[in-house]
Amino acid sequence: MTPDNPFSQASDLPYGLPPFDRIADEHFGPAFEAGLAEHAAEIEAIATNPEPATFENTIVALDTSGRLLQRVSSVFFNLTSSDTNPARQELQAEVAPKLAAHSDAIHLNPALFARVRDLYERRDQLGLDEESAWLLERTYTDFQRAGAGLDESQQARLRVLNEELSTLSTRFQENLLRDTNDLAVLVEDVAELAGLSEGTIAAAGEAAASRGEAGKYLLTLNLPTSQPLLASLANRALRERLFTASISRGNRGNDNDNTAVLARVVQLRAERAALLGHPSHAAYVISDETARTAEAAVGLLERLAPVAVANARRDAEELQAYLEQDHPGATLQPWDWAFYAERVRKAKFDLDDATLRPYFELDRVVRDGVLFAASKLYGLSFTERHDLPVYHPDVRVFEVFDADGSPLGLFLGDYYTRDSKRGGAWMNTFTDQSHLLGERPVVVNNLNIAKPPAGEPTLLTFDEVTTLFHEFGHALHALVSDVRYPKFSGTSVPRDFVEYPSQVNEMWMLWPEVLPNYAKHHETGEPLPQRLVERLAESAQHGQPFATTEYLAASLLDQAWHGLGTEDAVGDVAAFEAAALEKAGVAVPAIPPRYRSTYFAHVFSGGYSAGYYSYIWSEVLDADTVEWFRENGGLTRANGDHFRRTLLSRGGAGDPMAFFRAFRGRDPEIAPLLARRGLTGA
Repeated sequence: MTPDNPFSQASDLPYGLPPFDRIADEHFGPAFEAGLAEHAAEIEAIATNPEPATFENTIVALDTSGRLLQRVSSVFFNLTSSDTNPARQELQAEVAPKLAAHSDAIHLNPALFARVRDLYERRDQLGLDEESAWLLERTYTDFQRAGAGLDESQQARLRVLNEELSTLSTRFQENLLRDTNDLAVLVEDVAELAGLSEGTIAAAGEAAASRGEAGKYLLTLNLPTSQPLLASLANRALRERLFTASISRGNRGNDNDNTAVLARVVQLRAERAALLGHPSHAAYVISDETARTAEAAVGLLERLAPVAVANARRDAEELQAYLEQDHPGATLQPWDWAFYAERVRKAKFDLDDATLRPYFELDRVVRDGVLFAASKLYGLSFTERHDLPVYHPDVRVFEVFDADGSPLGLFLGDYYTRDSKRGGAWMNTFTDQSHLLGERPVVVNNLNIAKPPAGEPTLLTFDEVTTLFHEFGHALHALVSDVRYPKFSGTSVPRDFVEYPSQVNEMWMLWPEVLPNYAKHHETGEPLPQRLVERLAESAQHGQPFATTEYLAASLLDQAWHGLGTEDAVGDVAAFEAAALEKAGVAVPAIPPRYRSTYFAHVFSGGYSAGYYSYIWSEVLDADTVEWFRENGGLTRANGDHFRRTLLSRGGAGDPMAFFRAFRGRDPEIAPLLARRGLTGA
């Protein structure tokens, strides 16, 4: 790597923001090569240190090694998610197996593990403080879970498995992105778009023009099965086209087909779990989560499923009656549900997205809603920076200051959809907070909101507002992190705990001090009428049976795939999926899983394999926490400071459930979740 490569040294920009204006695709390959070599040399030096193992020369040295590799990886993998291109995809396919092999070379290094094990066995004699003792505990556990205790032949097989799995994960992601773009629905006659707002139609026209189809309209696909536009499109045939496109992703028998990829992933994960002493991948993954066992995770899902499905079937009868008013003799289909659920919501609560969208303008929701709530709760303040480089023109940068005026970090908002961005919404970091390294966080939120034509306002659906608050909850987890060691920064917590703070942050979107501050008509500035505010509260449980059922179906599908053992071969992906849903009691024809297998990116190319249950598991904590805030006065600095001090700032620097108990004063209770979701009889 040449000295002029931007990754050759730490960024000199505020908070270590990557110098995006100087980074080109040709810089990544050499930086990865140099980063891997440098980190390997650091690991070798730790492993062969002639001095006896100490906490500093082994555990701390491990945690602070690989800084160059971390710099290039954080930028590269953020960009392959949010703004990829063929060069980046090619390099990702090349580098993924190398990174897997590099990780194995660390965790399967016998000399290095001997030092870690020696310290672990003497841990009670080392006089470590609480966070340091937890770092030693977690480091030893990570080595064990990565196969450090296996014999040489087993480790050799493990390396092969990990390398192939990393390649397959990348392939699944790339196939899905290509197929998602390819299956976008092109509409020639604007009359077919009846029901959509003018802004949405204009955005569809812009999307079509960007692909060389000027004068037409392109309906792009979001990641979940149920597409947002299904709630508004009056044309039933077009709704069916859109739904069919959505569920066809990754299973059309073309070059983007993911069926063989995911079947192979499942097989290899099962074999790896067996090598590591577990009956299934789910058992392996969940043994290190707060749920502890796959049986506990599945038990929660199975407890909720029957009542969710029963309530959903009752809702279906109501929707069927509305459908027959328009289409006598027709049977309710998946592409009908959202449309008629919206009609019911309008009839019952005088609410629909068309009524609400003019009051949810993106910039106002961000500034006067999301950031305003954080300022009231935690004393944070935000200043937009226009002088710092970004990786895409749509990205916005805010400098974040703590209550005492001290600088805290940077927050980047990347809100608009584009063909180069994967579907869904997520939070990532470019830099993680660590007192040991003297680093402060640089955090990014990604969403996939349709971008309107230039000069037009970006008006959001209610669900998109929810997503903004949710993802910023993740961002807050990283921004207020207050830990010594980089390993524990921010969201470095068990998968079934990580969604908890983000779900808690959703509560503020309808809070009486917050909603009126941002829900104002984009043209007149008039606040959302009080009758609509009241209806939003009244309608909180509307649609919950559908939402819960589609979520549980996806979660149980995840557990079915990852509950397989090495002897459980799957020949037909679609047949396995159908049988799994039927067995779990969530095979409701009008409510498909939130994600079907071939586009279930969370579990086949993301970090949620055997962990999609974590959203509902975390929501038990979330709902109980919301109750605590309500009981203690709501949106106050005192409450925010207590939540921040006892839990939010602690990252992964200890047992997460101990942090919850320190915050709540007791173990979590499930009753608030059942009440929130209207799951009577659960």
